[in-house]
Amino acid sequence: MQLTDNTILITGGTSGIGRALAEALHARGNHVIIAGRRQELLDEVTAANPGMRGLAVDVQDSFALAEFAARVRDEFPKLNVLFNNAGITRTEDLTVDAADPSAWRAILETNVASVLHLTALLLPALRRQERATIITTTSGLAFVPTSRFPTYCASKAFLHSWLQSLRHQLRETSVEVLELAPPYVQTELGGKAQASDPHAMPLADYVAEVMQLLAEPNPPHGEILVQRVQGMRGAEQNGEYAKWYDRMN
Repeated sequence: MQLTDNTILITGGTSGIGRALAEALHARGNHVIIAGRRQELLDEVTAANPGMRGLAVDVQDSFALAEFAARVRDEFPKLNVLFNNAGITRTEDLTVDAADPSAWRAILETNVASVLHLTALLLPALRRQERATIITTTSGLAFVPTSRFPTYCASKAFLHSWLQSLRHQLRETSVEVLELAPPYVQTELGGKAQASDPHAMPLADYVAEVMQLLAEPNPPHGEILVQRVQGMRGAEQNGEYAKWYDRMN
């Protein structure tokens, strides 16, 4: 992926990996548009990064997402990078008698349905560009799940499979398809404690390594994998899945 002179839309761009990569890409001279639910957070990030744009959208609302995509197409005709990064997670206890379906519904709507929907809405515009990229955030947990987050892990495994099909179908077009699969990183995705967990990869270190990998042409299998996640990615192929699963659970 070329790291300069792009027009980039990043969903989930107000915190964590999304914000950090938005700021890193903005610093490289790209025109970055971040999307998120809360206007106050969008204002905070854009105020700290003059020239960055922020657009509010609830990706769980399919009608709002369609209107949002139409606005993006209209206001940013040079859009050539879609970064599907919005995602949520919840712990779930599947053993209770009266399980609340709202948790898994919200995860699937945010992590899966909105990604497929927004990609479909913007893909025709991306295909008209001379060069374009679709990046989607999955997780090391797509390859070795943890049982505390069953739907989250499954949602990322779904995206990993879907991205392979998308990449193959777009192989003769100007659109490259990349998968960003983070390890356990110091963000607040899983709660405030995660942001300072010494077992998690520091966010600044993660972003620095990702930026280096993005600059390299033709990443293997279209996957952006920092060193720390490669053990999980290759666990099954290397005959180490049971060891990794026991470690994660």
